[in-house]
Amino acid sequence: MVFPPSHSPLIHTPMSSQSIPPSSAGRGLPDFSLSVKLKYVKLGYHYLITYLLTLCLVPLMAVTALQASQMGYDEIHHLYVQLRFNLAGIVVLSIVLVLGSTMYIITRPKAMYLVDYSCFLPPEHLKAPVEKFVKHSRLFGEFDESSLEFQRKILERSGLGMETCLPDALHKVPPLISMAAAREEAEMVMFGALDNLFCSTNVKPKDIGVLVVNCSLFNPTPSLSAMIVNKYKLRGNIRSFNLGGMGCSAGMIAVDLAKDMLQVHWNTYAVVVSTENITQNWYSGNKKSMLIPNCLFRVGAAAVLLSNKPAERQRAKYKLVHVVRTHCGADDQAFRCVYQEQDGEGKTGVSLSKDLMAIAGQALKTNITTLGPLVLPISEQLLFFLSLVGRKLFDSKMTPYIPDFKLAFEHFCIHAGGRAVIDELEKSLQLSPPHVEASRMTLHRFGNTSSSSIWYELAYTEAKGRVRKGHRIWQIAFGSGFKCNSAVWLALRPVKPSEHNPWLHCIDRYPVEMLP
Repeated sequence: MVFPPSHSPLIHTPMSSQSIPPSSAGRGLPDFSLSVKLKYVKLGYHYLITYLLTLCLVPLMAVTALQASQMGYDEIHHLYVQLRFNLAGIVVLSIVLVLGSTMYIITRPKAMYLVDYSCFLPPEHLKAPVEKFVKHSRLFGEFDESSLEFQRKILERSGLGMETCLPDALHKVPPLISMAAAREEAEMVMFGALDNLFCSTNVKPKDIGVLVVNCSLFNPTPSLSAMIVNKYKLRGNIRSFNLGGMGCSAGMIAVDLAKDMLQVHWNTYAVVVSTENITQNWYSGNKKSMLIPNCLFRVGAAAVLLSNKPAERQRAKYKLVHVVRTHCGADDQAFRCVYQEQDGEGKTGVSLSKDLMAIAGQALKTNITTLGPLVLPISEQLLFFLSLVGRKLFDSKMTPYIPDFKLAFEHFCIHAGGRAVIDELEKSLQLSPPHVEASRMTLHRFGNTSSSSIWYELAYTEAKGRVRKGHRIWQIAFGSGFKCNSAVWLALRPVKPSEHNPWLHCIDRYPVEMLP
């Protein structure tokens, strides 16, 4: 998902209030303290209660078995005599045991482990510093002076550094925009990430049972997932999926889909590949709202190896705890705020609505309101609940208590869609600069790599040596449609960066000071 950089002219434009609350108007995210929809709080507690009911069956059955094992012969004989003359009791007990066992087997969530992951590191010759970008845009000859100046201002305020990369096709003058060039970019980033993943994990491609690939804007035939199957000669009965058009939050959707597949297919591996393709989606027109993706999107991809094999817990880095997905597509304004279309000259691009930040804020509020009961300490939930009761019974204008999510997570991976969204999330969630450091530095070094950005951020945190056993990581991303998706991971051990970590060659230079 592309977010306009701070102080972008698009953000200053007054917004419609048709479906966005008045408090959301303006350039930033809405004030979460002004309105909280209780239905999403209830939804979060529904997830929690369902989860706890499943967990409670395990200790209950364990206690029952323990008590039974401690019974002597006389006690067992006495119980037999009692039940012998109580047919109804036997029937009821049998039904309870059968139903309880069946419910446990059906609802018991299988643990899903993140064995390892790999982020593609673009080669040096693909770097596109600002001056080179602007020079090539001018030589291209399709942009007028106003568009060239607009792109320069966006880049200066974007938070991108001088080392972000564009595909080889866009380094040519004029850009080589073709299906063949787009395929080359896709193969370069996906195969590069997968080669490193298979190398670092020693997992054979033939062992992969589930493959999920997400790329929003490039969906050729055969699909990207088929390209991977063909390249690595994956087995014929692999469950492969190709997700398109789902924006920058599709990485979390892919993880959620892989999780569901691993709940059904036991003792196997799943690979998730998240990327975006820039070559075929380069916009060559002069509509301002469609030029921003040109300035922020950069080359990147991540490949993630997941497994439900119990033996993999010994070497896995993380365990998946929760995935919470929020979809606001039923609202017309949210549905069209990130929209691929043709401009007046017939040139295709992705248009960003002036309401984007407000809509993202509403989606975020819904997502974290649902996530809160699953992750927040009881003390925070109690304060939040009491403040809601106070507003309901005494003073509706009373500001509700905003839970401190820093008590629930040690690390935050906020999608590096743009400088503005990182700034606003830092303020709205009351985070400190260290909490958003990984997001800012990822945006600076790699740019907006779409759905893979949250993995570059996690790789940054690992390269800094900050992940300890028991640490909780919150990945959160936004996507067209409009969607806000979250994933919560638990570190199973102190995590050291792998040899293919994209930050290892430059981590000593970060964090860098960001210009205002």
